[in-house]
Amino acid sequence: MIHLHMDFLNHPETDRIIAGALQEDVHEGDHTTLACIPAEAVQRARCLVKDEGIIAGVALAERIFKRLDPEMKFELMIPDGSPVKYGDVPFYIEGRTQAILTGERLALNCMQRMSGIATITHTMNAQLAGLHTKLLDTRKTTPLIRHLEKWAVKIGGGENHRFGLYDMIMIKDNHHDYAGGIAAAIHRTHEYLKSKGLDLKIEVETRNLDEVREVLRTGGIYRIMLDNMSPELMKEAIALIGGKYETEASGNIVLENIREKALSGVDYLSMGALTHSVKCLDISLKAVK
Repeated sequence: MIHLHMDFLNHPETDRIIAGALQEDVHEGDHTTLACIPAEAVQRARCLVKDEGIIAGVALAERIFKRLDPEMKFELMIPDGSPVKYGDVPFYIEGRTQAILTGERLALNCMQRMSGIATITHTMNAQLAGLHTKLLDTRKTTPLIRHLEKWAVKIGGGENHRFGLYDMIMIKDNHHDYAGGIAAAIHRTHEYLKSKGLDLKIEVETRNLDEVREVLRTGGIYRIMLDNMSPELMKEAIALIGGKYETEASGNIVLENIREKALSGVDYLSMGALTHSVKCLDISLKAVK
């Protein structure tokens, strides 16, 4: 898994996303800019925040503009992960005017969404102050830009869960319902991993105390998920588990109850809302004359 912010920036997924997004937007040419702006023109612009939250995607914006103009000058004022307010200027750029105009919308789209994710993550994470519980994201991300959204979660102070179906085993309710029960699903998983020569951590989702007990009887896993349980039921489940396995809670976690759920003693709280229900920050790019 990827943990450091520079690892996200320099990961092949970053360049794949930029290339694909530019192909989608520009295709054979940004005809408006090509028509209006001479190729040799050079100008300066500033990024302007018109909102309040945590800024994210600044490093990505630099990568986008320098892909369009390798000589683009990028003056960083406010780095990723910093609090921002209306009127703040995260960066200035100076370079080919055509590159500034062609890259403007892609850079802003990414920054606005990433900043929204970083902001909600920061807000939720602040509720866990002083507790050992860590905040996780999920796979409830926008298709083809999961890399950016999980990067934004890290910028906001959260932790990344699995990046996809390939890097961890998560036996959810439908899996064990279809497999004939939790024990059958776990046994089949061990057989599969052995046959493929894979070493992946196994997490099992549980919906009630009976399912928690079944996981404990079966064993051979890494983490137990407590799905949509009340804080009181979570405490009972965690007492049953007794530290034998890591614990994670998911489902119906909101600002008003996140700390109460964490106080149950759970190790992790995972929230799909960090990425699937985000209000983007209002950010624009303005010409500097």
